[in-house]
Amino acid sequence: MLWEAAQGLPDRGWPRNKESGRKRHMRKADRFVKGLSVGSLCLAAAMCLAGCGDKSPLDPGDPVSLTVWHYYNGSQQAAFDALVEEFNDTAGRELGIYVQGYSQGSVSDLETAVRDAIGGKVGADDMPDLFSSYADTAYEVEQAGALANLSDYLDEEELAKYVDSYIEEGRIAADGSLRIFPTAKSTEIMMLNKTDWEPFAAATGLTLADLETMEGVTAAAEAYYEWTDSQTPDVPEDGRAFYGRDAVANYFLIGMQQLGVEIFQVENGKVTLNVPREELHRLWENYYVPMVKGYFGAYGSFRSDDVKTGDLLAYTGSTSSAMYFPNQVELEDGSYPIDYLVTAAPVFRDGRHMAVQQGAGMVVSKSDARHEYAAVEFLKWFTETENNLRFGCVSGYLPVRREAASVSELDRVIEEQGLEVAPKTYDCLTTVFGQMEDMTLYANKSFENGTAARKVLEYHLADKAAEDRAAVEEALAQGKSLEEAAADYVTEESFEVWYGAFCEALKQAVGE
Repeated sequence: MLWEAAQGLPDRGWPRNKESGRKRHMRKADRFVKGLSVGSLCLAAAMCLAGCGDKSPLDPGDPVSLTVWHYYNGSQQAAFDALVEEFNDTAGRELGIYVQGYSQGSVSDLETAVRDAIGGKVGADDMPDLFSSYADTAYEVEQAGALANLSDYLDEEELAKYVDSYIEEGRIAADGSLRIFPTAKSTEIMMLNKTDWEPFAAATGLTLADLETMEGVTAAAEAYYEWTDSQTPDVPEDGRAFYGRDAVANYFLIGMQQLGVEIFQVENGKVTLNVPREELHRLWENYYVPMVKGYFGAYGSFRSDDVKTGDLLAYTGSTSSAMYFPNQVELEDGSYPIDYLVTAAPVFRDGRHMAVQQGAGMVVSKSDARHEYAAVEFLKWFTETENNLRFGCVSGYLPVRREAASVSELDRVIEEQGLEVAPKTYDCLTTVFGQMEDMTLYANKSFENGTAARKVLEYHLADKAAEDRAAVEEALAQGKSLEEAAADYVTEESFEVWYGAFCEALKQAVGE
């Protein structure tokens, strides 16, 4: 098992470099303390005791130094760092907590750094006090006994302030206790190139209402292919793709949920696969078939890249991707500005209004009461409505407290703080807030080999679609019509072959 190297380690028994990370940060904390007068220290201690009673193990005269690893970059990292600095200067100073954040680069880089720290790899940094983590990774670390039980530091009144499904996602321990603290979440929306959508819609009579279902998106994509193909009558079969999506695994998880099916049924950490043929056929028809025919597409690293190059008009992606939606289309012979539209992610016809719940939370490394308590105090402060919305205004992430998920609260914070919020991010957040009452967010429960199983959802059908589309394009180049070129790939026999291979790949991934 990935985390076997951590088995049996005592609390904070992590391998140390010559100079421990805690000592390095305590030097910073010492400088922090020297800036306090004796009077302010006494006042801070009094405030702490008054607010926390005898339960608080903190002492402003002997501050706790915390390290946080995350994967934020660019404006997200700047926003996080600004909030950390504010915490250190205010609540942290009063309580005796000093926080220092470090970006590890990407999510995969962060996961590698955590693995190396737990495994005692030569040259690895010390284990941080807190780190960003998705549920599957946190589950593996929890199995090694390396995570703090956050339920020890949060009562029911405090937990009730947070969105229920966010808290439930963090209850990954065998006894149902909390291990992942929700700090910022996201879901999916659809974004469109409004500038190029409008002439197409005017010519075909389509409206945004036609894009509310996956079947409607598929039909619109076929119409767009035919419409763009007709623009060049002397060049056959040169229609363009209309739509794409990031995170194909989400398409499976949420699409099946919309149709009333949970693919991964998890109980006590054990998974049972639920892969009915009829529902998966609908997903195949509305992803694989339009991909093979060129109605959908996936070309760059992300679908926002494909909008930028003019290869797509619309995509489904994370709310946090809104800031990457391009301001112009860049072609080989020039560029032109575009406007945008934000809409709800499409739902299968007659399906339940389900949407993905995603976004890493923060986990606390198992250590001692002072460090664990201090870590939770920082996370509670970070997720206070005003602070969390300030972070969301920059990052595109959703706030995690119940009261914060509203347009009125968002507008209040923007006005009171004088924030400048990118219109795309604002429109994205308000679109989601407007759906919250009618929408159910879903995140699958964690289980052993969950990461491997998700990779099957992400790549199995997508890779086949890309391979078969390449074959269709070769046939088109040889003069075949699209109908002729795609005929062998969109049959029921083709589906049955894929379905069998898909089910077998999932069984192998989960260890059945």
